[in-house]
Amino acid sequence: MKRETIFLKLAVFLIGAPVLALCIFVLPWIAKDAAESGWELAYFLYGILIVMYVSAIPFFVALYQAFQLLNYIDKNKAFSELSVRALKIIKFCAITISGLYLASMPFFYLIGEIDDAPGVIVIGMVLTFAPMVVAVFAAVLQKLLKNAIDIKSENDLTV
Repeated sequence: MKRETIFLKLAVFLIGAPVLALCIFVLPWIAKDAAESGWELAYFLYGILIVMYVSAIPFFVALYQAFQLLNYIDKNKAFSELSVRALKIIKFCAITISGLYLASMPFFYLIGEIDDAPGVIVIGMVLTFAPMVVAVFAAVLQKLLKNAIDIKSENDLTV
């Protein structure tokens, strides 16, 4: 393993570990607490928790693709179609996560309105737009990498 990517691979694991812990420990605790308290908004909270669990799947797929991208860099295959494909999957996963949270915005809105907590709506908006920023960044990188590969293949053919 090259020294340049060790830190980035460690960062991928450090990003994934808290999300996994959240899915295993915190989200079930929140659901259990809402069920035991008899809170009238528990059904809306369950909708948000379901979206959080479902969005964990594309999140971990994107993390795996980021790890694969770092492996391609280690193997000097950074400028390959495999890297473009990994960025395309990361972009698709980010759009999927954003779409899931966009679909759950009515739950955030209802909890914010009934509980008179406008910060809940802002949290929902952040959870919607943050993955969209990742998707735009991945799309830009994908386009740049594709152009670089095309230029490289043209130069290889002319020499």
